[in-house]
This record gives sequence, C-alpha cells and structure tokens, in this order.
Amino acid sequence: MSLITHIDSVPLFTTVAEAELWGRQYSLSGYHTHSVLGQTGYMGGSNHVEIVRAMFGGTTNNITRNQIINTSSISSSSSGGGGGGY
Repeated sequence: MSLITHIDSVPLFTTVAEAELWGRQYSLSGYHTHSVLGQTGYMGGSNHVEIVRAMFGGTTNNITRNQIINTSSISSSSSGGGGGGY
C-alpha cells in the first residue's frame, strides 16, 4: 500500500482502491479526498468524520494479505473520482 501520510491517525493513500480496502476494515464503503502539499490522496469512508467515528468502534473485518496484493496490482492500473475533500 502506498501511504502519503496520516490525518487524525487515519492513513491517506495514493490510490482509491487502497483507501477503499482500508475502509472495509471498519465496514465503510466509498472514499473521500484530501490534498497534502499539492498531492491528492484518498481516504476510506465517504467523509472524514465517518471514518474517525468508525475507528472508535474498532475494526469489524480483517484485511487479508491476498487482498492487499490484489489491490496493489489493481491500483497501479486504475483511477477514479471521489467525494469532496476535508
């Protein structure tokens, strides 16, 4: 997974697929964007408040090694739009 940084202890990824996979740990779907030093990054959940709130409840699904590997290979060939920023 390609990590840009963390915002409020939430990882910001370089691809939508990575953000959505990470969000699945908390039973979230979708993603939203943040801009850090001119680079757009992707975070799981439809908005920042949703993911921060979900993190307080803890993970509900485990991410497997195969999911990470598959997401990494898909991420290198896909792109997409997203919701509004922070």
